[in-house]
Amino acid sequence: MLSFSFYLFQPLEQIEETFQLAARLGAKQLFTSLHVSKGQELEEQRKLDRIGQFASCYGIGVVADVTPTVLSRLSADADIAAVLRRWGIVGLRLDDGFSMKEAASLSKQVKVVLNASTMTEWECKELASYQADKSNVEAWHNFYPRPETGLGGETVLAQNQRLRRYGIEEIGAFIPGDAKKRGPLYEGLPTLEAHREADPVYAYIELVETYGIKKVFIGDLAVSDGVLRRMDWVRSGVIPIRYRPIVRAEWLSVVETVHTNRRDAARDVIRSAESRRSLVWPKEALQPIPAAPRRTGSITIDNERYGRYAGELQITLVDLPADDRVNVIGQVIEEDMPLLRYIHGGRRFCLIRC
Repeated sequence: MLSFSFYLFQPLEQIEETFQLAARLGAKQLFTSLHVSKGQELEEQRKLDRIGQFASCYGIGVVADVTPTVLSRLSADADIAAVLRRWGIVGLRLDDGFSMKEAASLSKQVKVVLNASTMTEWECKELASYQADKSNVEAWHNFYPRPETGLGGETVLAQNQRLRRYGIEEIGAFIPGDAKKRGPLYEGLPTLEAHREADPVYAYIELVETYGIKKVFIGDLAVSDGVLRRMDWVRSGVIPIRYRPIVRAEWLSVVETVHTNRRDAARDVIRSAESRRSLVWPKEALQPIPAAPRRTGSITIDNERYGRYAGELQITLVDLPADDRVNVIGQVIEEDMPLLRYIHGGRRFCLIRC
């Protein structure tokens, strides 16, 4: 699941736009923070009431980062679950200050989201000893606004393994946006430091497929329309690969479709199963052109000199030498090169011209 974040300092119009976007993409939850300044409680309660109306209108719940102090200032009502429902809040991400006993107690009233980045073995055992409602417990990693402070991959994997040993399967994390960063640093809000400058589509796929993250949130305020269009492909099970043409030809549109890497995946190249079976190549597409070295990420078509292989489309995974039987027609852009490792045998992908 990919979803988004909003913050109480934003105008209500912008917050509603985030709900609308989440609804379009089929997301069921949004993230926010309830770090309210003292003296602003009444104003923020009114804003939360409107947010509750958005949540009801668009069918999307809110998970809110909260401290014990802020929660007590916002509501003295004993039935905290009822107050949260009015605000559209379906879960609380517990910040520093909550004990595992309090977390277990809250889990019997509302969804509780623990800090996946800091949970210790002892805290996992303690939570279990207080008989927390496991069906109401999740864990999400932090995001890290300051450069160089994001997590390493080994830390995330180790923490995820620990949480799953104690029955916490729903694990979330954050990736940065590429359109509108959140202040005050405007340096992105990733969980993994390696994602700070990464393309959000790649960051999403890596969290899901390498780290087993179930819920991925854009921590920043916005992503570009291009990212959203490519995420539509991802949601349909297709990895979008952007490329730059090397040849100028009208027939290039033939390659810009959905392909499937052959189930018997090759070591050195991605092989389109459809390219020889169902794509209709014009004669000029299969005529030899001057041979060129096939560096990693080259998009190639076997020409008529390759006999029965003529028309096979490939993407190279390693540097390969020039071959006069193979036409190099394009190059995967640098930002999308890391995505190639996820196109396993039987995996679908599409080529998008830049």
